[in-house]
Amino acid sequence: MEDPRALAPPEPEPEPEATPAPPQRLLRLRCAVQHYEWGQRGAASLVARLADQNPDPARPYAELWMGTHPSGPSTLLGDGALLRDWLARNPDALGPAVTARWGGDLPFLFKVLSVAKALSIQAHPDKKLAEVLHALRPSTYKDDNHKPEMAIAITEFRALCGFAAIEELKDVLRTVPEIEGLVGHEDTGKLMNMKEYYGVSEVKSSLQSAFAKLMTASKDMVSEAVAKLINRLNTDSKIRTLTDKEQLVLSLERQYQDDVGVLAALFFNYVKLSPGEALYIGANEPHAYLSGECIEIMATSDNVVRAGLTPKYIDVQTLCSMLTYKQAFPEILRGVPVQPHVRRYTPPFNEFEVDCCLVPPGELVVISRVPGPSIFLVMTGEGKIQLDSMSNGEKAKEGDVFFVPAYTEVKISACGPESVHLYRAGVNSRFFS
Repeated sequence: MEDPRALAPPEPEPEPEATPAPPQRLLRLRCAVQHYEWGQRGAASLVARLADQNPDPARPYAELWMGTHPSGPSTLLGDGALLRDWLARNPDALGPAVTARWGGDLPFLFKVLSVAKALSIQAHPDKKLAEVLHALRPSTYKDDNHKPEMAIAITEFRALCGFAAIEELKDVLRTVPEIEGLVGHEDTGKLMNMKEYYGVSEVKSSLQSAFAKLMTASKDMVSEAVAKLINRLNTDSKIRTLTDKEQLVLSLERQYQDDVGVLAALFFNYVKLSPGEALYIGANEPHAYLSGECIEIMATSDNVVRAGLTPKYIDVQTLCSMLTYKQAFPEILRGVPVQPHVRRYTPPFNEFEVDCCLVPPGELVVISRVPGPSIFLVMTGEGKIQLDSMSNGEKAKEGDVFFVPAYTEVKISACGPESVHLYRAGVNSRFFS
């Protein structure tokens, strides 16, 4: 007798789950301003002009934060709810891939910086070290995430980034006796005998030892060395043109007297970005932003290990032990055209990318649906932003910030005689491919 199950029709295969439709809403955001002392003051600051109609001329406006980090969370302009809470109630707005990888939160933090005075010599820990530091000192290291970042120059933007090549460091040791005196004869000798073809580990060991000696020198020794260097450079400036780095040393000393960071700056690459150029910084890489204004984006974190050019808490031992000691000039990105009027900056980090959109009068730019969330910032001009589900667009002007859910087409047009200039922050498109 035949098995009756063999005669039964086959069960239909389950249909694949459809991608959940995210809420089709354009959310206007109110964003946090950080008044760090190094920021530009009053209406001279781009941050102030974007965020405040009546800035205090005596107050520094250093950073505009667009995102969900608890140290400066964005809120919805209408009801004042935290964007993070809204995302918790509407997880589809992040898209399934982002939710699966990073939970119910934005993986990136979007910023504008207006820098009048040098930021600290610093590095950001990798994920493993961030977890350790947060567990040990949660009041200083306030989250357990890593913080790769990218800066896109709006004005001319200057920074220190990564260790200079070995021949440049040898030149510093030859021509700056004040540094040799702090590093010591033995470590100076090891670096001076290094060759370009030496192995990475050998160079790292010698460079780490010399840099640590400099950074841990006593306050009195540093003060004396800085004073000697400044006096010598001031004398030399009367008979020759100082190098860019020597001029930088004089500028830093005026901002941070007797600070070891004035000397340490000579160990790093001095980078000058023109508007539209960008650099990215990975975990455990030393850097310091010096002057200018930029768009900045990073993984959602505020972990900073500092060791100079700052009145804030410094952690020299952690910084010296965590650095990679790679010697390479940073890669400069200039954005890749992805469609007319749109350039994309794509660093080697999954959490983020940035599009720069410059929409001329009479033109329409359509930003196709992407599988992750976006934040749009209107930098200059006036225009209209329209979602694919909206019959009428919303007016957009300088300083407006919008959150756009995943899988949402966005149309941008300029109103009036001027172009509208926007930046879009989103999850790195390579993450979805």
